[in-house]
Amino acid sequence: MDIKTASALRRLRLVSVPEAVSFLLLLVCSVLKRTTEFNAVPVMGAIHGLLFVLYVVFWADAWNRTKWSLKTAAFYFVMSVLPTGGFFADKRLKREAEDAVIAGRARQESVAKG
Repeated sequence: MDIKTASALRRLRLVSVPEAVSFLLLLVCSVLKRTTEFNAVPVMGAIHGLLFVLYVVFWADAWNRTKWSLKTAAFYFVMSVLPTGGFFADKRLKREAEDAVIAGRARQESVAKG
């Protein structure tokens, strides 16, 4: 995995958890708006909207660089529209990055030996 691909995956991971947290907070704010006088929906909506747009931009960049299959790309996109999906996306992206590092080291060792 080259540095640009690793960076794209890292950016997607960095925004996935905050996006999921903001989605959950937006849901809480929506309930509070309807049950109390507290209305943080406009602020939380703007924050979540910005994080969602960043997630989609970083998702598109990661898809382009990693050459994911349509199924994998769709999985990561669906994770952005589920309230806790960002947590699952982060976990899977971390595992994918670790697997790529292990594969890269194995290739380096085989080249060095051969």
